[in-house]
Amino acid sequence: MSPTTLTDAPFSLVVDEQGVLKPATSTVERRLSQMKGMYHDAAAEDQLLAGDDPLVYEVFQYDMPEHVGELVVCTTLLYPGRVGDEFFMTKGHYHEQRDRAEVYYGLSGEGQLVVAYEGQHHTVAMGPKTVAYVPPHWAHRTVNTGDEPFVFLAVYHGDAGHDYGSIETEGFPQRVLDRDGSVAIVPQGEL
Repeated sequence: MSPTTLTDAPFSLVVDEQGVLKPATSTVERRLSQMKGMYHDAAAEDQLLAGDDPLVYEVFQYDMPEHVGELVVCTTLLYPGRVGDEFFMTKGHYHEQRDRAEVYYGLSGEGQLVVAYEGQHHTVAMGPKTVAYVPPHWAHRTVNTGDEPFVFLAVYHGDAGHDYGSIETEGFPQRVLDRDGSVAIVPQGEL
């Protein structure tokens, strides 16, 4: 294959002590204002946004060609915090190519991987050295349930793409909340 369509040589990357992937060819900073309406407590969201626009998470990615044979590698630093009683979370997405899977590897902190597909939903507890698998077709997001950054590495197909719009309109069938100092998984209909 031509080097213009696939990676032309093997390479290595480093994850530093904070969880930043180096070198990263692209980064995403997601602030609360960019997630407006995704948390169930709109008043708490507005109150947080009135004073500050907290950084919820950062993604450090090594971009690859958008081809079937390529794998994208990234790390996510999901910061501790809450909007009302709901823990900070990633925006969540489906893959545009729905038949693409993803693998997460916990580096530090603690959290939950929340997945949903056609009425089914699960949460998977994650921490350091946890490997979590997101099957094809499943929507997925992560939630920081601890008091320090929840950091994980993700690997997915180069052509997978991200569909955030479906999550913005559909939401997830369950929420991860702080209930009296304990992590509670609460169905959306019971909020």
